[in-house]
Amino acid sequence: MFEGNIFGSLDQKLQHAVADAGYKTPTPIQEQAVPYLLKGRDLIGCAQTGTGKTAAFMLPILNHLVKNRRPRHIGHPRALVLSPTRELAAQTAENVAKYSKYAGLPFAVVFGGVSQVPQVKALKKGAETVIATPGRLMDLMTQGHVFLDKVELFVLDEADRMLDMGFIHDVKKVIAHLPKKRQTLFFSATMPPEVMDLVNNLLQLLFRHNDIGIIATGFLVIVSLMVVV
Repeated sequence: MFEGNIFGSLDQKLQHAVADAGYKTPTPIQEQAVPYLLKGRDLIGCAQTGTGKTAAFMLPILNHLVKNRRPRHIGHPRALVLSPTRELAAQTAENVAKYSKYAGLPFAVVFGGVSQVPQVKALKKGAETVIATPGRLMDLMTQGHVFLDKVELFVLDEADRMLDMGFIHDVKKVIAHLPKKRQTLFFSATMPPEVMDLVNNLLQLLFRHNDIGIIATGFLVIVSLMVVV
């Protein structure tokens, strides 16, 4: 269906969904990131919204879940995407629904400012992917509705906005509940000194002994491959 481009590396169910979405040619960040992430590697990406970033990380995540089926455990997702705002979380969830419609992969989106009742119902249906803002996620963890001990893939999206909005302490609390063995993706639209400090602090926690790809905003190419030891 997608012979000759990276979408052809995905499971057939995902390929059909991608085709239905009207995707034909991957964007530069998708071209660079998807093959890398399909290998299970960690990645630091610097990319603006609108570059196809969500597909760049969600398609490999969904591909992993499809290819590696596991018994579902209520309240124990296998993939977690942490977003700074409910608007971004909702947008990401829309894309997950679009990409996974043939794959039978339940998901939940959780954020504050609205009732948690439908969100808890989605978790109780065996959501394998959770897209969440830090505050509501912490609330649901405290209430015993969601546990992060089985997370295999973790995305910290728009880290610079997390920092600007004062969520960094909640982010660190969430990370402390994640298994040490996991695939981790870190995205930020910009890399100011404060975000780089965050990266450096999290590198020791998240990326030790892993290959890391760094994707540059301006050129959307992998500018460096390194192993943090």
